[in-house]
Amino acid sequence: MELIPGLPDDIARECLIRVPYAGFSTVGSTCKRWKAEIELPRFRSHHESAGHSQTIFIMAQAITDPTRNIGLAKLAAAGSDLVVIGGLDPVSWEASSSVYIYSFITATWHRGADMPGAQRSFFGCASDGDRVVFVAGGHDSEKNALRSAVAYLVERDEWAALPDMSRERDECKGIFRSGKFHVIGGYGTEMQGKFEKSCEAFDTMAWQWGRVREDALMASTCPRTCVEGNADDHLYMWKDGDVLALRGSTWRVKAKIPGDVHNPSHVTKWQGKLLVIGSPKIGEPQEAYLLDMSTCTWTNVELPEKFSGHVQVACCVEI
Repeated sequence: MELIPGLPDDIARECLIRVPYAGFSTVGSTCKRWKAEIELPRFRSHHESAGHSQTIFIMAQAITDPTRNIGLAKLAAAGSDLVVIGGLDPVSWEASSSVYIYSFITATWHRGADMPGAQRSFFGCASDGDRVVFVAGGHDSEKNALRSAVAYLVERDEWAALPDMSRERDECKGIFRSGKFHVIGGYGTEMQGKFEKSCEAFDTMAWQWGRVREDALMASTCPRTCVEGNADDHLYMWKDGDVLALRGSTWRVKAKIPGDVHNPSHVTKWQGKLLVIGSPKIGEPQEAYLLDMSTCTWTNVELPEKFSGHVQVACCVEI
């Protein structure tokens, strides 16, 4: 059966890849064959290589609706899906192990397999950008920092255990770069808020953790503003009003942060750019700026009022 009657399938695919992501759900509901086609990884790859993909920035913001429990959940992009893991119940403040997946193809949510093991919160999380989401560290219901790590296989809706890290890491930051899941900073149970400068990386090919890098960060600080680097820069982070870049073992100032976002709540990197969302001071309205890493120039991004709440977590997905 032809994708489009009267047209060769290669021409029909050229038509389908020109559909913007907002129209995918309509395409998928029109014809089972079309739905199967746009769900294929090769379609997503062709869509991207042909220059028709769109980058979507997803934010979880502070809300006051007690019927919703996404508070402090982690977000990760896996292919054309958004994966939401964990969170805290806004009434009891108990940690949740729930997993929800939003498909940008069908514009629908579905429930995934719960995260195994102890209920954890404040963990590091990152995706390989394709079909695996990694989770490590955090603390359990007794506030004990954790060394354990797991991986969520999105297509299979299954969890796989990873070897334990070398040390406990509560409030750590997870990033994925060069085939490795990096877990940055955090602190052990006995340290309670005294952050480490170290990091360790899980090699997904060797399926093992590498040696701990003791001085990965230039200071003992919360690593929440750390993001993966670009080109020769291994890591970016915000500190004292500067965007810092790690190259080799040396940190250097990349750019000064605009005063409007001097107190950043979230930093995200994609396609050679950094999106910084924050405010001049805690409690003031949120602003957004985009930094072009090649020219080190900032551009203000307008935030509609209803989307200007405090950003708890965010991620980017390319559709």
